[in-house]
Amino acid sequence: MLVQHHAKKKIKKLLSNKLTAAGLLILLLVVVCAVFAPWLAPYPGDATGEINFAFMNQAPSAAHWFGTDEVERDILSRVVFGARYSLVMGVMVMAIAVLIGVPLGLIAGFWGGMVNAVIMRITDIFLAVPSIILAMTTAALLSPSLMNAMLAISFGWWPWFTRLVQAEVLKLRNEPYVSAAVGIGSSKWRIVFREILPNCLSPIIVKISTDMGAVILTGASLGFLGLGAQPPSPEWGTMVAEGRVYLPTMWWQTTFPGLAILVTVLGCNLVGDGLRDFFDVKVD
Repeated sequence: MLVQHHAKKKIKKLLSNKLTAAGLLILLLVVVCAVFAPWLAPYPGDATGEINFAFMNQAPSAAHWFGTDEVERDILSRVVFGARYSLVMGVMVMAIAVLIGVPLGLIAGFWGGMVNAVIMRITDIFLAVPSIILAMTTAALLSPSLMNAMLAISFGWWPWFTRLVQAEVLKLRNEPYVSAAVGIGSSKWRIVFREILPNCLSPIIVKISTDMGAVILTGASLGFLGLGAQPPSPEWGTMVAEGRVYLPTMWWQTTFPGLAILVTVLGCNLVGDGLRDFFDVKVD
């Protein structure tokens, strides 16, 4: 009962933070747009590339709140459908990075010795190259697509989780409960995944929440450079790239997809800051 009361108190404190609540509201809106896009978009067909030259390049109006592009596709409808691409990008990259980075960090931290040295030196090699540069290089070597963009970003993101988890394991492996598990003859794998990993979850969750916005922004950057989702996909970065040639006369073609990226990344960062305070952990 005391634990439940403490947890409820912390959750209430988390939600009482106006910035965190705003971030949760933004992310909820993005998720709703992604899930219910066919019903929320005023012109669902425009998201897949239907063309009607009679209404091209219209400024924002009552009929088209965000205006239309050069082939009369409704910008609002495409922005709503674009939420799917950003969410898939963030979730898939984080999933791949966690599945690769966390086990490697656990093994490196607990086994130590040569195993730790080899894993961490490989990790340092990847960390020496900026994530965006590594993602661009990898994406350029692959055929441009949303899937390849996700793989390219994941290729440079797993080392951050490896380093984080390895540092946590080094702090936890000498705890009394780990020594007790060793004393009763538990295998190393059982100790790592049953005793140590649950106590690493808080910093991992915080790392995921704080990195989600950066991943979405990186994915949009690849789309802008033509290395991500390809037209006529309504991916926000791709939409900005398509509309940039019409600036400044038809500003709405880049402004609204750009604002969608800005607001979504802001929401992720606000939630990440709130969870960091909630779990009271420090993430590099």
